[in-house]
Amino acid sequence: MKSDIEIARSVRMKKITDVAAGIGIPEDEIEQYGHYMAKIPVELIDEEKVRKSNLILVTAITATKAGIGKTTASIGLALGMQKIGKKAVVALREPSLGPCFGMKGGAAGGGYAQVLPMEKINLHFTGDFHAVTSTHNMITALLDNWLYQHQAEGAALKEIVWKRVLDVNDRSLRSIVTGLGPRTNGIVQESGFDITPASEIMAILCLSKDLEDVKRRIGNITLGYRFDGSPFTVNDLGVAGAMAALMADAIKPNLVQTTEGSAAIVHGGPFANIAHGCNSILATKEAMTFADYVITEAGFGADLGAEKFLNIKCRKSGLCPKLTLIVATLQGLKMHGNVPLEKIKEPNAEGVRRGFANLDRHISNLKAFGQTVMVCFNKFASDTEDEIRIVEEHCREKGVYFAINDAYAHGGEGAVDLAAKVTEIIEKDPSGPLRFTYPDEAGTAEKITAVAEKIYGAGSVTFSAASRKQIARIEQLGLSGFPVCIAKTQYSFSQDPKRYGAPSGFNFEIKDIIINTGAEMIVAIAGDIIRMPGLPKEPQALHIDIVGGQIDGLS
Repeated sequence: MKSDIEIARSVRMKKITDVAAGIGIPEDEIEQYGHYMAKIPVELIDEEKVRKSNLILVTAITATKAGIGKTTASIGLALGMQKIGKKAVVALREPSLGPCFGMKGGAAGGGYAQVLPMEKINLHFTGDFHAVTSTHNMITALLDNWLYQHQAEGAALKEIVWKRVLDVNDRSLRSIVTGLGPRTNGIVQESGFDITPASEIMAILCLSKDLEDVKRRIGNITLGYRFDGSPFTVNDLGVAGAMAALMADAIKPNLVQTTEGSAAIVHGGPFANIAHGCNSILATKEAMTFADYVITEAGFGADLGAEKFLNIKCRKSGLCPKLTLIVATLQGLKMHGNVPLEKIKEPNAEGVRRGFANLDRHISNLKAFGQTVMVCFNKFASDTEDEIRIVEEHCREKGVYFAINDAYAHGGEGAVDLAAKVTEIIEKDPSGPLRFTYPDEAGTAEKITAVAEKIYGAGSVTFSAASRKQIARIEQLGLSGFPVCIAKTQYSFSQDPKRYGAPSGFNFEIKDIIINTGAEMIVAIAGDIIRMPGLPKEPQALHIDIVGGQIDGLS
């Protein structure tokens, strides 16, 4: 089979004006970025149409190094919907340069289920990530300048909590010292970098309802604390409006197309292991304004992406999926059944059955949210029919729906059965009202404990001295109503990436807590999770090249 980039190049793309027209957006309403990409004004969102549209959430079993394929399944379902005559749009997150050049590679789908132009989407796209990076770091520069310019007046902060970001995996920047050298270089102080998807500005982009809301939220960002314990914010710098100006274009969702010419909206890019892992509320509502069915995905496994989608994004936006798909693969199930990585392509029925423990917990968790659940089986060329039947029979026994997605190899034709079943389920057995894991009025420690015990299966939760101090600060500042966003490994329900399957009864450790007063959520850091990834021994950058004016190696 051809590589992803070869398949992408073989497609004769439609002009973006034709893609827009296909879902009812006039040409004069879009802002074109070349022939095949465009920005959509947020003013086009129609809340009445949003309420009538059918939202479908795609999540997965716990991530493995073999890959699961949520994005491919999401795009595939949209293609299958188109094949059976339904008006469907897929709404996805934007890829990050860090993973594209690091371990994961691109994130625009795969095979014959991709969003295009994949090279541009995987690289600089329309500049949204750069806008987030620039806005975040401009705030840092303005804060450092304020401290430098007013030091003679005694201006100082007891604690600075705002760092820097960069959309590159660079472990050397995790902890740094700034201001070294002559006095004119600024004040010497400790700082560091997170990756751009972990920026609070990225969360604000994805959770805001319009540009005025972006400005309000940026103004409320806590940069540090005065000696009396009161927060020092962007509003205290007086630059919220200037920072919103940097985000004026980035707030608009991006319109692109699938490998079969249907519309796709790609916007925002937080990671689910270190942030809330969902595309923007604006992008989802934009898609729901112009389509009867909208497919969106939430990053990594359902314990991360889906939990945050439901407990944070849906809580804040009023959205509610009609159906949730859990993507599973034989290879992923075998890894959770303790089959060695080098043997997961070999037949092993018992390994598949052992892996059901992981799948079953995700099913149980999503049902507890009130969701109707379907297992979407991503088919690989090495899969055997006998083992696929084992998965299908298990789903029948568990009382959940099952369908095969073969869009990677066959495009929309490979997802026709999946699409037909999805539309039938939404008609006959849609999800009920959402039941959240915790109420708004619960305390921060209580919310974290609820997620750890009810979603992850932890037996206990311990809080470090630093995190207990932050919880006390949250209560003192009256911020306990914020939802929690737990940052942990994507490879396990626990904080240990090597504990596959469905571990339970373990102790879950919260190392630190970050208060996002702009994004209006509390980020809890579990175990050894790091918000600035490093590069692997053999990064994907070794395989990326430009030959004859064309980019190779993105996949």
